[in-house]
Amino acid sequence: MLFMAEAGAYLAGPLDDGEEDEGNLSDKARELQSTLRLVECAMFAAIAGLAYFLSNLLRIENYFGCFFPLPLVISSMRWGISAGRKTMVSTAMLLLILSGPLKAASYLLMHGFVGLAMGTLWRLEINWFLSIVICTLARSIGALGFVVLSSWLLRENIFALIMINAHASVSYMLAAVGINVVPSMELIYAIFSSLLLLNCGSFVFLLHVLYAIFLKRLGIKTSMSLPGWLERAI
Repeated sequence: MLFMAEAGAYLAGPLDDGEEDEGNLSDKARELQSTLRLVECAMFAAIAGLAYFLSNLLRIENYFGCFFPLPLVISSMRWGISAGRKTMVSTAMLLLILSGPLKAASYLLMHGFVGLAMGTLWRLEINWFLSIVICTLARSIGALGFVVLSSWLLRENIFALIMINAHASVSYMLAAVGINVVPSMELIYAIFSSLLLLNCGSFVFLLHVLYAIFLKRLGIKTSMSLPGWLERAI
């Protein structure tokens, strides 16, 4: 009996060591994955921040504006929604140090929230067209927020100036075609809102097409179902 007990204890020993080794390997794998996630998020934040800073410094922001939300989308697709949010916050903090609060706020309003919204919706497998609508709203709200921020900094109501110029332009066009009608401000607001949504919607649609192709080329599979014509084009 004593021999059998000792043999059983001897045989049980390697199994326990094996289970402990497997536990240590899994812990190391989780630590490595967490470290890789942190490094990639920091790298994406640094790339986005420096690209935005240099483009503003060289006055080429309008030519590369479509690429600024891309690091947030890639981070969200690879590591989850929280990783995309942390990348956006890290990018804003980097710009706050390099360029001050104005550039950091401008990045968040014009590119950060759009990139985070797009990455979140793609990660959650939201419908492609619904993603375009939501991102268009996010871009429009960010553009209005940028106007409000600029008005506060310049001590001038830029939105009122835009409305006055729009009213004068519409009145001139109506008079040019022989319509002697003074447009109401409600009509001007409606035209302004329509043009803003059209501009932001076109920009977001191009971002969706460009990023779908870019992520496909990088080997990152998008979780959402793309339209048939885009799948065939890719």
